[in-house]
Amino acid sequence: MVEGGKQDEVEVIHAWSAPRSLSTSLMYSFAQRDDTEVIDEPLYAHYLKITGVERPYREELLSKMESDGNKVVKEIIFGPGAKKYRFCKHIAKHRVPGLPDDLVKKGKHFILLRNPLNILPSLGRVAPPSFLEIGLTELVTVYNDLCQLGRPPPVIDAADLQQNPEATLRGLCEELDIPFDGAMLRWEAGPRPFDGMWAPLWYKSVQNSTGFTPPRKHPEPFPLSLYDLLEQSLPLYNWLRRHVKNPSNLLKSPLPKPDLPVPANEKLLAWVGDEILPRESAKVSVFDSVVQGGDSVWEGLRVYSGRIFKLEEHLDRLFDSAKALAFSNVPTREEVKEAIFITLIRNGMFDNAHIRLSLTRGKKVTSGMSPSFNLYGCTLIVLPEWKPPVYDNAHGITLVTATTRRNSPNNLDSKIHHNNLLNNILAKIEGNNANADDAIMLDKDGYVSETNATNIFLVKKGRVLTPHADYCLPGITRATVMDLVVKENLVLEERRISLSEFHTADEVILPQFIC
Repeated sequence: MVEGGKQDEVEVIHAWSAPRSLSTSLMYSFAQRDDTEVIDEPLYAHYLKITGVERPYREELLSKMESDGNKVVKEIIFGPGAKKYRFCKHIAKHRVPGLPDDLVKKGKHFILLRNPLNILPSLGRVAPPSFLEIGLTELVTVYNDLCQLGRPPPVIDAADLQQNPEATLRGLCEELDIPFDGAMLRWEAGPRPFDGMWAPLWYKSVQNSTGFTPPRKHPEPFPLSLYDLLEQSLPLYNWLRRHVKNPSNLLKSPLPKPDLPVPANEKLLAWVGDEILPRESAKVSVFDSVVQGGDSVWEGLRVYSGRIFKLEEHLDRLFDSAKALAFSNVPTREEVKEAIFITLIRNGMFDNAHIRLSLTRGKKVTSGMSPSFNLYGCTLIVLPEWKPPVYDNAHGITLVTATTRRNSPNNLDSKIHHNNLLNNILAKIEGNNANADDAIMLDKDGYVSETNATNIFLVKKGRVLTPHADYCLPGITRATVMDLVVKENLVLEERRISLSEFHTADEVILPQFIC
């Protein structure tokens, strides 16, 4: 602002992006504000001078634009101005080492993202596409540097700008603590006096626009020659996108980020295949058998006081189940153990923890049901979590009887501890709908088999009874309870038990070591 002929210090808004990320449209948008002046890529000449990168306009740009980075930061970016705000459009890779610290320490900052699927096809109009040209590494660095200063920047996605520009701009202005201006949504077509001299090569579509244009309903085919670059770039984009406050979704409205039952599990490390990965990166291929058909076996392991409960017995069952399903190229017992121990140690989980141990038939060379497509070997998954006991031992739980029956061995033998758990899930849905903790499941003849989650016992007049494990898994915890009953010189009966006997029981027990 100008008072008495004196120019005041302005508040700088730094917009950091990769090339081809709608950053020019956003610059045009901010230029519509009466309280804002804009600068187009002020560090570009300094970047060309330091790196030696070739551009068709290199010599002209170096001769007409300030190329001393220190001067640019002090005199242009943070120099005095006539308006309250100064919007600086930055390409993240232009922030080369040696620039003054004020560049990130001062002003307001935000990150603008765009999916590399949309960036890469148009990037090669001036320079051959490369990992360095796309500059996502530098964008991540800018984000991390600001976080280390205690100033995590807002992150917006170009896709959200296109789909809902007003909501995205309102949210951005709120996070930057500046008032939203409706004029930001529209502008007149044509070039602008603040456009960089590279505009004739890059800005034609923006200069022809009058606002943020909706995305095309159907995109153009992606050039397969850029596939490797896409693989390199997408993890960085996806990591940054996780920090978008209210991201849009391709298929439906986004859901709010849920709270975790145990917040400490937000930052855990899981074993997938042959490596340990952070929670959000721990994924299997869409070609994996567990995705294609639930073709996998699993175990639930509990960790108490530095020891895994019944580890050997659980591994016996895991390998028996894999053998029953004719898995090939199965890892050795020692390899599975080593993966479990390494994962627990990396997470520092030595007590009150749970492991979901899965072994899938592995990745397929093409989608389909046949195991002959599985030529990569099995996929081992070790998923550890901090997890307290599921059931309330002090007050008990509520059970309902599900109409969904347990599988018959004629159809799918429950002695195979497989991941195809839809039968149990259907029963659990009935329990949820009844606001019960779990559901009792019956066999085909109407006798009690188990609950949707665990084996079941009843106590009647000093006797302990449990159903035959004909239609359910003969659980390891079940066997442990039965051993303890005998050791305590109590009467144990394993037989068919009707539902009415459970209704009249003195006590019903659900062992929960493996839940």
